[in-house]
Amino acid sequence: MHVLAVIAQTGAVSEPDYFRWQPHPEVWILLTGLVGLYVFAAKSLGPRLVPAGTPVVTPAQKRWFTLGIVLTWIAADWPMHDISEEYLYSVHMLQHMLLTFIIPPVMLKATPEWLARIVIGDGRVGRAFLKLARPIPAALVFNAVQLGTHWSGVVNASVENGLLHYGLHTVVVITALAVWMPVVSPLPELRINPPSQCIHLFLTSIVPTIPAAWLALADGVLYEAYDKPARLWGIGVTSDQQAAGLIMKLGGGVFLWVCIVFIFFRWSAKQDHGITARRVVLDDDGNVASVEGPEPLTVDDVQRVFDQSGPAPKEPAG
Repeated sequence: MHVLAVIAQTGAVSEPDYFRWQPHPEVWILLTGLVGLYVFAAKSLGPRLVPAGTPVVTPAQKRWFTLGIVLTWIAADWPMHDISEEYLYSVHMLQHMLLTFIIPPVMLKATPEWLARIVIGDGRVGRAFLKLARPIPAALVFNAVQLGTHWSGVVNASVENGLLHYGLHTVVVITALAVWMPVVSPLPELRINPPSQCIHLFLTSIVPTIPAAWLALADGVLYEAYDKPARLWGIGVTSDQQAAGLIMKLGGGVFLWVCIVFIFFRWSAKQDHGITARRVVLDDDGNVASVEGPEPLTVDDVQRVFDQSGPAPKEPAG
């Protein structure tokens, strides 16, 4: 539970041990279970579901999974969890950013299509999640959760109740997975086209600016649970709130905009590549002189150019 300042017999307030190690076996069990299930599925289930000659799990997916496990461990275990729950709301916000904007897309990138279909299944829960993982419902629910989890009553209650704290984190991660599905879903039918992905992420980045601005501009204490006499690194409660708002605004917003720019320029490069690769150049006599781009010239390319150029001019009679 919370490490409070201890009042000595002299009446002085002693500083708590901010970085006292606290075990979190529930986190270790969760991470061990995820690793065990991933390895079991890759070795026992994947070979029966994937066509021969196709990798069950690609090297890139393994690297994404490793990164996702490490980031989840950092976000959920000591010391980040303890500092975010007991002392600094800004660290709580950093933890929140990892759980919503970083870990979900990383874990989706780590999941093969066959494994995603097994995990989601075809039951009621799976069908409900697939309905949620569409752009409009995902964005609406995700942003509603973002606003609700930063309400002062919810934050104060979650700090005092460990079960509620983990429950809220579960809801945050599930809705974050849903909002990222249209962008990096392992299921191709759920991914939308790149321009739509940019719009989806742009709209997702707007609503979190409301609580971010509220935190950054607030003068009074918004969360009584973090208003404690013992201050880690001497950071005041108001400065802590303002730092949390900046982390939410700059951390979440900038990350989403980086994703938008990356998606747009990758899509634009593919479009330019496709145009360049199909460009056929004719000489003065109407013959094919060259083809620009890496793709080889085909008979269909030549025939299409001739069809577009119209009939050849007739030679004058002698």
